[in-house]
Amino acid sequence: MPDDEALPPEQLVTALARKARTAQIVLAAMPDEDKANALRSAAAALREDGAAILAANAKDIAAGQERGLAAAMLDRLALDPDRLEAIALAVEKVASLPDPVGNVIERTEQPNGLQMTRVRVPIGVIGIIYESRPNVTADAAALCVRAGNAALLRGGSEAVHSNRAIDAAMSRGLVNSGVPDGAVQLIPTQDRAAVGALLKAAGEVDMIVPRGGKSLVARVQEEARVPVLAHLDGINHTYVHADADKEMAEAIAVNAKMRRTGICGALETLLIDASYPHAAALVNRLLETGCQLRGDKRAQSLDQRIGAASDEDWDTEYLDAVLSVGIVDGIDDALAHIRRHSSGHTDAIVTANADAAEAFLQQVDSAIVMANASSQFADGGEFGLGAEIGIATGRLHARGPVALEGLTTYKWQVRGTGQVRS
Repeated sequence: MPDDEALPPEQLVTALARKARTAQIVLAAMPDEDKANALRSAAAALREDGAAILAANAKDIAAGQERGLAAAMLDRLALDPDRLEAIALAVEKVASLPDPVGNVIERTEQPNGLQMTRVRVPIGVIGIIYESRPNVTADAAALCVRAGNAALLRGGSEAVHSNRAIDAAMSRGLVNSGVPDGAVQLIPTQDRAAVGALLKAAGEVDMIVPRGGKSLVARVQEEARVPVLAHLDGINHTYVHADADKEMAEAIAVNAKMRRTGICGALETLLIDASYPHAAALVNRLLETGCQLRGDKRAQSLDQRIGAASDEDWDTEYLDAVLSVGIVDGIDDALAHIRRHSSGHTDAIVTANADAAEAFLQQVDSAIVMANASSQFADGGEFGLGAEIGIATGRLHARGPVALEGLTTYKWQVRGTGQVRS
């Protein structure tokens, strides 16, 4: 449809969604190995088009610098040969994963002889709205195809050239391997009205997945007439318990905050037990890495370089080399702080006390809860799920890293021998 972009947004989204639905019906019936081979072909196409993709990304980086994008945003946006290879490898990883479609969740037989089977099936047509990170174009396409879904992708304007180059490579590889044209489509306009049309496309689109900042997710949740699989802020905590090992606590805190500050699994609030004997050394280690610290009065007393934390700081996802630091009086105080301020994404404890670790794991109600590990492991690849479409922070359908299983639903198949109900 070469004139798609000229259509009014509502007509454009409807046309794309109907093309996606036609493709999805074929895709849902494709054998497992055919879908896997198509993804391997898409990964090969990404490598073949590597120079063109990096050139497109350079345009986006230059435009982002001109617009004054923050360093963390530019880091999310940037591609290099290693990151591009990681994208291709992630697509191949999805190809190697077991196909969830057709898996039997449970099978029972009723006293009347009816056989009940609950089986996984694709969701259908999924709209993915995302910002900044061009790898999402490949990840979302791969995950949707592997789970038998068609994808309508709408990336942010800051990555428009990168997204188009990645989509062109992925689509060529998929179609050349038998996946129907229309199974993966990048919405060809940056008009914000297209997002509104996608959100209101009930009956044409089966689910929306937003992946971006607070303003994007808020708009999606306010306007959507289609079910939403939400990913909210990553206001992630690490609690250093009184019995934490000094070297472990420092290594985890520095990695969780500073490895990559702009990802959703980055640490945003460090809670230090008032009885932890190495608190001053811990904050000094963070300050030496170039991290700006904002603390409560007790945290400020540890080092004069720590600024004062405002009420807003405890509810802020910085996505930068900035960290809130609070002193708490034991695990119950830490749990209470997390209940008040956590976004339900990822929260962690560092401790040598097994009872404290288990209490934390049981009582923190976040999508991901960790003991003695960096929150930067909050990633579908690190969970062995291959690529992810996002971290779901709600309580329904899917939670935590959303990969293949999270992109399926189920149906009941009932087999009888002529039973009728009395």
